[in-house]
Amino acid sequence: MKTLYGQYVGYLTAVCARYIPDDDEVKDILQEAFIKIFDSMDKFSWRGEGSLKAWMTRIVVNDSLKTLRKKKTVPLPATLSELPAEEEPAFDAVPLRIIQEMIRKLPDGYRTVFNLFVFEDKSHKEIASLLGIKENSSASQLHHAKALLGKWIKDYIKLKDNG
Repeated sequence: MKTLYGQYVGYLTAVCARYIPDDDEVKDILQEAFIKIFDSMDKFSWRGEGSLKAWMTRIVVNDSLKTLRKKKTVPLPATLSELPAEEEPAFDAVPLRIIQEMIRKLPDGYRTVFNLFVFEDKSHKEIASLLGIKENSSASQLHHAKALLGKWIKDYIKLKDNG
């Protein structure tokens, strides 16, 4: 168990932190998730390389979503319609750590939909089902998340270029 924990705690912390901006809450969720993982090992069925990681990731994502639902922070109504939907920002011009911080600063609803779509490869239909929202709300939240991230990235690049 100690080896499994040591091997995956960093990765699963990053997964959880994509959804949950508060570090103390991330630790609490991970603790509960690892308890579930260890208690449910007999239910895990090996399906080849990466299946254990995928199974543990699903537990962490589900626990993160459950926490967000309890807080009633999902979904967030679209309020940033003034943001332009311009070309894709230059993600490669910004360090990964900064992009991760920007994602964590997104409003809960935007961040949740963004993460499910981008990192968990869920469709808007699947996201809508998971979060109890309409498909077009999921698409709208993703659009606004991308627009806000794009604005922040452009601001970061402009500040970096002028500084």
